[in-house]
Amino acid sequence: MPRDTYAKKRLWRWRSNPLRRRDDIVEAWIVLAVWMVFAVGGSVAGLVTAHAADAVFARQRTERQSVRAVLLNDVPSPRAATVGGTSDRRMTTVRWTTADGSTRTGKTLVDTGRKAGSRVTVWQDGQGRLTAAPPSSTEATIESGLLGAAAAAGLAGLVFGAGAVARWRLDRRRVDEWGREWDQVGPRWGHKTS
Repeated sequence: MPRDTYAKKRLWRWRSNPLRRRDDIVEAWIVLAVWMVFAVGGSVAGLVTAHAADAVFARQRTERQSVRAVLLNDVPSPRAATVGGTSDRRMTTVRWTTADGSTRTGKTLVDTGRKAGSRVTVWQDGQGRLTAAPPSSTEATIESGLLGAAAAAGLAGLVFGAGAVARWRLDRRRVDEWGREWDQVGPRWGHKTS
């Protein structure tokens, strides 16, 4: 199909045409609005979400600090592999000293096969509570990108869903209108073949 013919076929709702109905124009505007909101709104939603997530991860990297802790219990190695495998980390109790000099105890995940009294590195937040290690800058960038893409995809789903509902309602209205018109024209066609 020549390029010119394809463009005319795709843009028929925008051209002057005696068969074009008001609903066709409304539908054309709905499709245009959906694509514009998808393109602009999806980009903005993705960028804002990615930037916000990156800021949260950067704050975590500045607030969390690693400290040396002592294991209070043995962490035995896993016996045998189970269905689905075993984790090489187990929850156990550790003791550490906070930045203000106070000693605290808490539970955290550590590698298996360690004996009581072994030194391990744990992470604490600004209040001295145990927390997970902050993501590295590479991990934070990847996760921020994924969150931004998810936000854009979520907005796209909402926008295309709303556009589909609006177009469905227009189709229902057109079908009802055709039914009413047929009710007026149909009886005039009294001649039936048998």
